[in-house]
Amino acid sequence: MTVESYLSSIEGKAHLTLIDPAKQEPAEAAKIASDAESAGTDGIMVGGSTSAGGKLLDETVLAIKGVTELPVILFPSNEAGVSRNADAIFFMSMMNSRDPYFITGAQRLGAPFVKKFGLEPIPMAYLLIEPGGAAGRVGKANLIPHSEPELAASYALAAQYLGMRFVYLEAGSGAEKPVPMQMVEAVRKAVDIKIIVGGGIRNVKDAADRAKAGADFIVTGTLVENAQDRKGELEKIISAIKSK
Repeated sequence: MTVESYLSSIEGKAHLTLIDPAKQEPAEAAKIASDAESAGTDGIMVGGSTSAGGKLLDETVLAIKGVTELPVILFPSNEAGVSRNADAIFFMSMMNSRDPYFITGAQRLGAPFVKKFGLEPIPMAYLLIEPGGAAGRVGKANLIPHSEPELAASYALAAQYLGMRFVYLEAGSGAEKPVPMQMVEAVRKAVDIKIIVGGGIRNVKDAADRAKAGADFIVTGTLVENAQDRKGELEKIISAIKSK
C-alpha cells in the first residue's frame, strides 16, 4: 500500500506528528516519534525549517524509522529537504507566495532527487494563514487574513482543479492562534480533497474544534517538542480528534 493510500484509508479524523530535525538530536527525534506512535498518531512528518536538510535530515529519518512502523513523510521547506531514507514526501507548492521559487522553483530543483531516491510524491497545496510565522516570512507569503475564509477556499479549490490531493492550512509554527474554524469550514465546503490543519494547535479544544470543522488531519509539532508529559498530552489530543 502506498503512503497516500494509507492516509486516505484512515477512517474518520487523523493526526500527524511533525518533527523538525533542526530542533533536537536524531536520538531525541526518535524518542518523540516513539511516544507519538504509542499515543496513537497516524504518521510522522519530518522537516519544517530551512536548516532541516542534509546529513542531519538523513540521520533523523533513519533514527525515526528505527523505532516506528508508521510512515515517515518529508515536509520540506526547499529542495534540500529531500532524503532518500523517507517513505514519501509532501510535494507541495506554497500557492500564496510572492516568490515563484516557493511555487514551482524549489519543486523543479527537488523533483529529480525525488525520482532518483524512489520517494513517493504526494501532491499538496500549502497555504499560509496569518500570522504565518517563519514559514510565511521566509516563503514571502501573501498571508490569508482570518477575516477572508473565502480566499482560502478559492485557493484550495484551485489546488483541487490543478490535481493536488491534499491542502495544508498553516498558521505557522507556534502561532498564537490556529487557523480559524470558519476558514476550515469554508475550505471543507469548497473541496473534496483531504484537508490538513497545523500551526498554533496547543490543546484538546483547538484540535477537536478544527477536526469538527472539517479538517481530515491535525498536525502538532511545537506541542510535542515542549510538553513535559508528551505522550499524555498527545493521547488527549488524538482521542479528541478521532472522536469527531
